[in-house]
Amino acid sequence: MTILVTGAAGFIGSNFVLDWFEHSKEDVVSLDLLTYAGNLENLSSLNNNSHHHFLKGNIGDRELVSQLLQKYQVRAVLNFAAESHVDRSISGPGDFIETNIVGTYNLLDSVRAYWDGLDESSNKAFRFLHVSTDEVYGSLEKSNPAFTETNRYEPNSPYSASKAASDHLVRAWYHTYGLPVVTTNCSNNYGPYHFPEKLIPLCILNALNGKPLPIYGDGQQIRDWLYVKDHCSAIRTVLEKGKLGETYNVGGWNEKANLDVVKTMCGILDELKPKADGTKYESQITYVKDRPGHDRRYAIDATKLEKELAWKPNETFETGIRKTVEWYLNNQAWVDHVVSGEYKNWIEKQYS
Repeated sequence: MTILVTGAAGFIGSNFVLDWFEHSKEDVVSLDLLTYAGNLENLSSLNNNSHHHFLKGNIGDRELVSQLLQKYQVRAVLNFAAESHVDRSISGPGDFIETNIVGTYNLLDSVRAYWDGLDESSNKAFRFLHVSTDEVYGSLEKSNPAFTETNRYEPNSPYSASKAASDHLVRAWYHTYGLPVVTTNCSNNYGPYHFPEKLIPLCILNALNGKPLPIYGDGQQIRDWLYVKDHCSAIRTVLEKGKLGETYNVGGWNEKANLDVVKTMCGILDELKPKADGTKYESQITYVKDRPGHDRRYAIDATKLEKELAWKPNETFETGIRKTVEWYLNNQAWVDHVVSGEYKNWIEKQYS
């Protein structure tokens, strides 16, 4: 038995593959195009694992995907592959349309053709799990209840619009063709291997390098923070027990304003790696012009996942953010690799 994980060298995908092997000996085929945010070093601990098979490729390559499905007799596909950075989607939305919409369409059609050809038992057991985001639901006011699975879609950025479109395609392939799908919509993930264009890893690295910690607007944008290993356990749970055609929201029950997140991170750095001059990392916080269409608040109601599938997160924000800071302090070689080249040029242009 084998599962196919797309986007497997990215942040959440690589964490999922590593987490999978902590709980299973089932083979994993990892597929990733290795664009700027994909890093094979994330999976280096599996180099000698005979149950792990990595291939570089695009989810939109129907011939490649079809070959992989047949060769490894895949029993489930987990789709993590996506362009996911809002700032990049604003400056260059084309890649988001191509990967998140067209790529998902091609992947779905390749998988459907393979699934149609399976024997009755394998056909019935097959699953396609699509990993999506809470950003498809739009923005909340402070007094609004958290997003549930019945909230209507109101995406506000090219990124969230492209993910909303991919969600609709997955739903349509279930209702039209019967493809056995489940979808998860998660809140903001954080943790090891997070590419440092996102708030937490960016600020950790900038703090250590004496650079400004950029905070959009007033820093009061609220997000629900989910430790990535908790997200991985939720996905395993949905893959095993989720009802076909259903959507499950995955959240950490940890609503925090961006400014408070950065201040908490600074406090941990003050404790674990105090600055030589005795000043506090918080002094590096710098407010920058807010980005266009910046959603004010996201919040996930994960009650359905807890009640129906008995899942809830293990980490609080306080425990998860400490583990995250410690990981970055202890993995300087990984950091040095990802902050070179294309990423370094982009990030310096954005936050100079």
